[in-house]
Amino acid sequence: MHEVLRALIARDRTVDQELWGSFWDQLRDGALRSGETVALLSSLSTRMPEGDTLVGMLRSLDERRPAVAAWPAGTANIVGTGGGPATFNISTAAALLAAALGVRVVKTGSRAYTSSCGSHDLLERLGIATTTSYEQTDTLLERFGIAFPGNFVYPREVALLARSIVPMDLRTIGGFVNAVGPFLAAVPVSAQIVGVSDHSLLPTLGRVAATVADRRIWLCSNELGIDELVSSVDNLVLTNDGTEGVGLPAEAPGPGRGTIADLRPAAAGADVVGHFLDVLSGDGPALATRTVCLNAAALAVASGLIDGWPEAIGAADDALRGGAARELVDRLRARPARRVATTARAR
Repeated sequence: MHEVLRALIARDRTVDQELWGSFWDQLRDGALRSGETVALLSSLSTRMPEGDTLVGMLRSLDERRPAVAAWPAGTANIVGTGGGPATFNISTAAALLAAALGVRVVKTGSRAYTSSCGSHDLLERLGIATTTSYEQTDTLLERFGIAFPGNFVYPREVALLARSIVPMDLRTIGGFVNAVGPFLAAVPVSAQIVGVSDHSLLPTLGRVAATVADRRIWLCSNELGIDELVSSVDNLVLTNDGTEGVGLPAEAPGPGRGTIADLRPAAAGADVVGHFLDVLSGDGPALATRTVCLNAAALAVASGLIDGWPEAIGAADDALRGGAARELVDRLRARPARRVATTARAR
């Protein structure tokens, strides 16, 4: 049994970067024993490793892939850890609205894991292609102010793990991969908003975020366990830049405040695209619209585009109701991304 597995099972010591590197080497070379990758994923998904072990794992993966140059200042990403109550694609809607505001957005995501329609599933239905290289991402970002990178931004070790457990599905025992996905993607933005559905993960993810020096990270959570900011409840934002946590209080009670049901995905058999576009056009449930505006405002503030929360929320609401977000979607759908070879940019 590999020493990484021994340490994870016993929980008696930290797994450092070098030991993780040994595990990835054996994974790549096909030298692991049968069942070891299943055991690894099962252990990690059953109980999140302590902070230093997780940091060691992430650094070991980073050192194995080509370095990429940072995008211009003010570029931001919004992504969640998954899990929690089922909702429509809030972060994707917020990314599009923030881009319509003028934030340069590089939005990562994946296929559905626990939800019925992940961000990449939705983009496919919309006819918006994910990018296949950093070069193409740069082009789309310059042209539209937003780009949706495909799986090339994730370590190849994730794909190797998925293949090694066939016929099992990564969704069965790969909850850990989804939970740390926001920290696996190589997207060198200036700011990253990470929604955390499971509050018990906040200390560990906070430890990871504190080791990241090249971008501002906001870990967002709320009492509903939704991995985005929600306007109808109090939200907590933990930062990695040395500042104290920021509390975003719920909006004032009033008629039409809405319930969590207003954030649920389109019903089975319903038009997912139509439901999504209704929200981005201001024709969806009021709580859905306000929640998208709140998350877009967070991107505007975190990226440095707008200084104050009231101003950012007001600008987001104006952009949504004025049709800017829907117009951006139409432009992206009319001119899908051109497929090009995957490349890495030198740092």
